[in-house]
Amino acid sequence: MSKPIYEYIDSLRESVIDLQKNLVSRPALGPENEGPGDMGPGQGEMVKAKYIEQYLDSLGIGPVVWINAPDARVPDGVRPNLAATLPGKSERTLWVISHMDVVPSGDLSLWIGDPFTLRVEGDVLYGRGVEDNHQGIVSSLVAAKAFKDQDVTPDMGLGLLFVSDEETGSGFGLDYVLKHNPDLFGANDLFLVPDFGASDSRLMEVAEKHMLWLKITVVGKQCHASTPGEGVNSLVGAAAFIMKLQELYALFDKKDPLFDPPISTFEPTRKDANVPNVNTVPGKDVFYLDCRILPEYPIDDVLGKIKEIGASVMRSYGVTLEYEVVQRNEAAQPTDVQSEVVTKLADGIKNVYGVTAKPQGIGGGTVAAFLRRAGHPAVVWSTCIHNAHQPNERSLISAQLGDAKVIAHMLGAAGK
Repeated sequence: MSKPIYEYIDSLRESVIDLQKNLVSRPALGPENEGPGDMGPGQGEMVKAKYIEQYLDSLGIGPVVWINAPDARVPDGVRPNLAATLPGKSERTLWVISHMDVVPSGDLSLWIGDPFTLRVEGDVLYGRGVEDNHQGIVSSLVAAKAFKDQDVTPDMGLGLLFVSDEETGSGFGLDYVLKHNPDLFGANDLFLVPDFGASDSRLMEVAEKHMLWLKITVVGKQCHASTPGEGVNSLVGAAAFIMKLQELYALFDKKDPLFDPPISTFEPTRKDANVPNVNTVPGKDVFYLDCRILPEYPIDDVLGKIKEIGASVMRSYGVTLEYEVVQRNEAAQPTDVQSEVVTKLADGIKNVYGVTAKPQGIGGGTVAAFLRRAGHPAVVWSTCIHNAHQPNERSLISAQLGDAKVIAHMLGAAGK
């Protein structure tokens, strides 16, 4: 007699620890990053992908479909993306999409212990990647294990997709999969991306803002600081421009309660070094502007206003301005808050965690945007602490088991 799925998932604490131990010990860093120790550039995701394939094989789930994106910078020459399906009673599939790559550990002095050796303290797991995005990997694998071990067929199929390159743009990951294997997904499939959320389980991300990162170079004329009239101070021009850019908040002031915050944001962030000494008036300053724009405003309208404001700064301060778009992402069509994937997920969260979840838009970008642009309804959700990319990254075993139950609920496991 098999145990009910929820009860069985509760017994899988050691499986969570074992999975995380193996995932953490297999750094999956893109070649843009430095690997740990003296490894050199990141080696990609292949070692971790092979472990996941072995684990799926141990569950009896397969065949595993490898979708390899060519990348000559890594030893294997490819960045792997793995797909496998646990069949259900219907032809439809709930796809749970998580990413294998992680970010570098950063300053090792800020870590307690080795970032790539799992540390367990009660309910808390420590190590690089335990939240971002091993938690999603583990929750989906634990749900799959529960159905296989208990010999229960879910109402719909469970699709497991493990992608590369999420941390550095997804060109070798989900974006590649959608472009080269569009037939992997069915027209009526559902999509869950467990890569963002809140500690109280309530946040279901269904929409994103436009994102524009702008590099702005302010050019003046360098001179000695004791004779400023002989030059044009680029720092003064940059400071004036930065302050005038606050006008964008009034020019693009609409609010959308779906998003938090409900407004467009326009924030100066990075400032590059100019001259190395105190007694020189700088002739060139570079700063960056991070814009998160409500979807109803075209990015080109914002760019146009930025350049209009810049023209007034050039006239007033005698500087010239150069603009470079560092990143530009058009917002995808939001997932309908009444869509089936949203309502099924909300039901599962209510059933498992006892809270009412809320569909919401965010300013950050996630891989769900690629799915939405391809016409697939996707929700980003997990129960997470929100310490991705930080030293001593941590996640909760209880949250991974709980999220696995939510996935199981979406597949029709309630009461089984």
